[in-house]
Amino acid sequence: MTAPTELSPGLVLQGVTPPLRLSDYKLIAFDMDSTLINIECVDEIADAVGRKAEVAAITEAAMRGEITDFKDSLRRRVALLKGVTTADLEAVKRERLRLNPGAAELVAACKRAGMKVLLVSGGFTFFADHVQQLLGIDYTRSNVLEIVDGVLTGRMIDQPWGDICDGAEKQRTLLQTCAQLGVSPRQAIAMGDGANDLPMMGAAGLSVAYHAKPKVRDQAMVAINSGGLDRLLEILR
Repeated sequence: MTAPTELSPGLVLQGVTPPLRLSDYKLIAFDMDSTLINIECVDEIADAVGRKAEVAAITEAAMRGEITDFKDSLRRRVALLKGVTTADLEAVKRERLRLNPGAAELVAACKRAGMKVLLVSGGFTFFADHVQQLLGIDYTRSNVLEIVDGVLTGRMIDQPWGDICDGAEKQRTLLQTCAQLGVSPRQAIAMGDGANDLPMMGAAGLSVAYHAKPKVRDQAMVAINSGGLDRLLEILR
């Protein structure tokens, strides 16, 4: 890649020259936690059982790329959630989960341009389904927490596509969605903040890091380091 260029404060480009055209893209794929929304849901759920610090430390290491086995790290974190109730999950969704600045504006602009929107998350359907409804997202893929009698068991449920949505699954989902739409991956945009987003970002025609970990910022074609998600529209017309 060419040397990074700061187009304006907090907006860094590497290997792309604006303006780009939204009409050149047909799909935008978003990570959820800390990208479309303001929290890491697994950390906030853990707070309900007094284990936020322990879980958040694992999350941080995984997102920075220091833990390379995302599936193992997620299983470890989910095991620590055993005993959390659905009422606790509802409280996290109601009291803590917010869309990040510019999320609604960026999604709306993409939809106006005729693009499809994909949410692909290493988080949980309980929250992904809510975000899908808030933003009118076309497709989602995320993990299912096992709940028995209103209480988390500390496990996840396998789905028809596999067990856990990790980096490889994010990339597969992006590629499958492009194939389903009959478009090239080069016509896709992928946005994320953590190391598990790098595979799908690498497969897309335009990769965007949002308030991301250093490893992700360094590899992205666009890095939004300050401001909202809709800053992407400063280079996409």
